[in-house]
Amino acid sequence: MWSKEKDSVFVLLYKWGFGVIMNFFPLDNPVLIFSLLLFIILGTPYIFRRLKIPGLIGLIIAGSIVGPHGLYLLNRDASIELYGTVGLLYIMFLASLEIDIADFKKNSHKSIIFGLYTFILPMILGYFSSRLLLHQSGLTSLLIASIYASHTLLTYPIITKYGITKNRAVNVAVGGTIITVVLALVILAIVIGVSKGDITPRFWLDLLLYFILFTFIVTFIFQKLARWFLKKESDNIAQYLFILGILFFAGFLAEISRLEAIIGAFLTGLALNPLIPRTSPLKNRIDFIGNALFIPIFLIGVGMLIDFKVIFTNLNTLYIGLIMIFFSTFAKYIAALITQKIFHYSKDEKNIIFGLSNSQAAATLAAVMVGYRVDLINENILNGTILMILGTCIIASFATEKGAKSISENTNKIDFPEDEISERILIPLNNPGTVEELINLGLSIKSKQFKDNIYALNILSANNTSAEDEKKSSDLLDKASATVAATDQKLHSIIRYDTNVSNAICNIVKEKKISDLIIGLHKKKGIIDSFLGKLSELILLNCQSNVFVYKTIQPMNTLKKLIIVIPERAERDTCFPDFIKKIWNLASNAGIKLVIFASEHVNHLMRSNNEIQPISLELISFTDWEDFLYISSKLENNTGLLIYMNRPGSDKKNETMNKIIKYIHKYFEKYNFILFYPEKQE
Repeated sequence: MWSKEKDSVFVLLYKWGFGVIMNFFPLDNPVLIFSLLLFIILGTPYIFRRLKIPGLIGLIIAGSIVGPHGLYLLNRDASIELYGTVGLLYIMFLASLEIDIADFKKNSHKSIIFGLYTFILPMILGYFSSRLLLHQSGLTSLLIASIYASHTLLTYPIITKYGITKNRAVNVAVGGTIITVVLALVILAIVIGVSKGDITPRFWLDLLLYFILFTFIVTFIFQKLARWFLKKESDNIAQYLFILGILFFAGFLAEISRLEAIIGAFLTGLALNPLIPRTSPLKNRIDFIGNALFIPIFLIGVGMLIDFKVIFTNLNTLYIGLIMIFFSTFAKYIAALITQKIFHYSKDEKNIIFGLSNSQAAATLAAVMVGYRVDLINENILNGTILMILGTCIIASFATEKGAKSISENTNKIDFPEDEISERILIPLNNPGTVEELINLGLSIKSKQFKDNIYALNILSANNTSAEDEKKSSDLLDKASATVAATDQKLHSIIRYDTNVSNAICNIVKEKKISDLIIGLHKKKGIIDSFLGKLSELILLNCQSNVFVYKTIQPMNTLKKLIIVIPERAERDTCFPDFIKKIWNLASNAGIKLVIFASEHVNHLMRSNNEIQPISLELISFTDWEDFLYISSKLENNTGLLIYMNRPGSDKKNETMNKIIKYIHKYFEKYNFILFYPEKQE
């Protein structure tokens, strides 16, 4: 008797305690909700990585556990949907920002071919499997087929994590995404139109006109507006907010144009791609906030839609879900396999293409909810689609993780021996107004394999330095450090006390084994006033490294093209291959078109290099340096100039080079320009 009473007391206490606890849920306090989301984002990927499961899957499963169909700790309310929408658009935006535009243009036919394969095959298999196995009507089967055909770049954060965003397979998969998503949404619009009886010639005309107008606004007007804003506004926070505003307004315009917001986000990324350098603090901020907050909350929100109880309580829903998972996955795999065979890609690259194109989420949810609202899709198909989202996301995550990890490991096998000449870039700083642009130039020309190789130098007088001078010097280097730190790298700050500035710079070049020296010119001074003096002559005569003399009028990333003038026989310099690498890095990172004036032999070298690493490039044969002013006719707005110079004291047409300095002072003062002096020959 006592035992039974004891048991009943424990049971009552348990029920009472559990009831009290559950009365707090779902949480309605915004501070607690956000705190719980952050702890889920922090802990879930860590736990699942220990289990050798991609963290992305963990976030989806965590969402299903804490959501309305699980423990109901959180409700999928407007705040979750808002963050989820932001995260979804962010995924598409980041993917298009990472596209190498030059490589994309060169290989656009591959993206088109893959996009058509990964659209047509799922459409065929989806239609006939729905008709024969799910016993749906022709119109519903067509809608389900369009769901199979679409996909979301849900696993793209895995690609970013392994640093293989420039891989050719990634470019093909991302490029093909926009094709298949647009086609799938067109099918959706047609199906809904037929179901409502709205398909008329006016429907097709409106759809075409809306699409053309929307594309023009995003790719032309938005790009011009963004170029103007980034040129005028240097505040990093203002730049980020402007980019975010453009992104979401484009998503809204896409929706009123009868398209999906994800298409607006993708096209916005393509339009802004040349204006957001991959090595810039702005790009790093965009990546960081999206990957740390918005995208994880989107994944948690997707998980909240999943009801695992359906698997055990409704066998028909389970059957439908398995059919949908099998045929959508099989069709996407075959499309990836065919693409691999046609373009002779590796097995890992096939896994990348398959992984990126197999996950279903955004367009799938949009299509199934629209179909459900107009009674084309019943509740069983709706629940089966949710299961398909979970299944395809899990499969895609494993495939992408496997391929990305293997490609990353193979890419990073190159070792650079200690005795090889390493790249180290030194930037003497004196003017706070030019710090960010000088640092950004250094980040743009640096090679990816060398990390934390930027050095900043400020020189103070050894005889007469006040505490105020030391404070200014420290603030200057702190500003430079903050700019570099915003790109997840480290700056080496140096303060040197010396009575001779040129000696101080040259000594640091020797001590630190500097390969490249960047000297900035004041914006308000002409080149003759600020550079052609004793200081520069001594630096060019005594420093062994390559020297870049840079005057900035507008941010480098707002330039459309950079005109590069290279003299004859420059290719004989030992540093010429390194010079090519630097300007290629600059073009790739800053999204600038290179227009090269050089001899036919040099242009042949450039053409060969472009076959290996495509950039936007124009080659013009030029040998008559006496007609240098001809180049001024090629300068337009948003154009910069880079000239390959000869060192003072060398025997290479120094008289002509001196004339060029005067020409720049007279005719090119309104443009960004860089003078490149090759390393001193022994």
